[in-house]
Amino acid sequence: MHPHPQTEDLRSILKAMQQRHIAAGPADGALRRDRLLRAARLLREHRNELAHAMSADFGHRSIYQSLAADIATTLGMLNYAAQHVQEWMQAETLPAPAPGMTARIERQPLGVVGIISPWNFPINLAFGPLAGVLAAGNAALLKPSELTPHTSELLAELIARYFDPMELGVVLGDASIGAAFSGLPFDHLIFTGSTTVGRHVMRAAAENLVPVTLELGGKSPVLVSADADIGLATARTLTVKTFNAGQICLAPDYMIVPPGQQAGLEQAARALMAEAYPSLQSNPDYTSIITQKHYERLLGLLEDAAQKGARIVSLAPSDEAAHDPVSRKIAPHLVFDVTDDMKIMQEEIFGPLLPVMVCASAEEAVAYINAHPRPLAAYYFGDTQEGQAHFASRTTSGALVINDIMSHVSIETLPFGGVGASGIGAYHGIHGFMRFTHNKAVVLQSPDGASNLRLRAPYASKLAALESALSA
Repeated sequence: MHPHPQTEDLRSILKAMQQRHIAAGPADGALRRDRLLRAARLLREHRNELAHAMSADFGHRSIYQSLAADIATTLGMLNYAAQHVQEWMQAETLPAPAPGMTARIERQPLGVVGIISPWNFPINLAFGPLAGVLAAGNAALLKPSELTPHTSELLAELIARYFDPMELGVVLGDASIGAAFSGLPFDHLIFTGSTTVGRHVMRAAAENLVPVTLELGGKSPVLVSADADIGLATARTLTVKTFNAGQICLAPDYMIVPPGQQAGLEQAARALMAEAYPSLQSNPDYTSIITQKHYERLLGLLEDAAQKGARIVSLAPSDEAAHDPVSRKIAPHLVFDVTDDMKIMQEEIFGPLLPVMVCASAEEAVAYINAHPRPLAAYYFGDTQEGQAHFASRTTSGALVINDIMSHVSIETLPFGGVGASGIGAYHGIHGFMRFTHNKAVVLQSPDGASNLRLRAPYASKLAALESALSA
């Protein structure tokens, strides 16, 4: 374990891991599966400690949400990889390119992969990438978020019990350690976080030509078509917008609805809240905002929108305040009459605030979405195949979910990742295995070397045959 290294120690830690990885040779299927199952066992055996550590870091976080999203979903990823790793790692034999030749693609580990994980799902977004990293036969060095110190310290302690530090190490520290970490000469670096920080990470990695996987965010839209049920769309949108208090990279960031639907949306939102969260401040199911800084930023977004003409609707119970600085719980808010000069329409929200736009047509809505950076996910509500196909073909996003929100993220056969400003590269399932694998071309020449004799001089006797082939 490398719990609190100095900046200058990081390079020596990584160098030692890389040397050990090379000396040990490629991990076989049994070792890869063992590492994956050890990671799964760590989470399963310490799930309650981890859930309570996460709650301590948030001020309060729903234990159910932690067990569901950070433990159960991640266990599914690790177990799925353990089940399939043996087949994934097999070399692919290709058709003979010429008589007597053989060609194949070998799946080779990259080496040591750096993982920078965020605070919002501190287990899922650390161990989720590990499913692909370990399945591919790599070692890994993890830098968890300094904003979840209880969870990060516990992770460092637990990982040291289950793993040799040359297999899986942890470094703890503040933003300066994080910046130094992103500048290390890893064999691959995966970062999950904001687009702003992602730019710094990519710039630092470029100094050593380190390939990166960036899982970022952005403003994921929800388009409700004229043929959709506004009540269903609202309930499913708020289900995720209230999960973890909206502190999710895939959370719906704004809704676009047809004219005349705002009243139905507000009514459906109040009905959903009355059913799911009859109280908020004392409700163990509702999560706090991670820090005072983030809490104040969200209230600042509401204030800015109100000053610029938005109509703000708090969904707090009638006998409760809309927000509380002690609990750092902010009730979900609907923000109507939004305009692009409002900060809430410019920044990723990362909280339980939901702007609502009105567009007269699907074409107008699609044009608005396409005029902005490509999101990590897009959500479409509508029952006609024509409408679904139009939205799918005319918008570009990391993922598209139709008639639901975020349900793609736990499907291991699908790639998870962004596009454009929302990220680079994807993982989950075989997509993670391939992301952290080098697919090495291997060719065995025929005994007579016939295929390459065309390159050997003199060329006079070969020219006529070449001209004939080019003219065919």
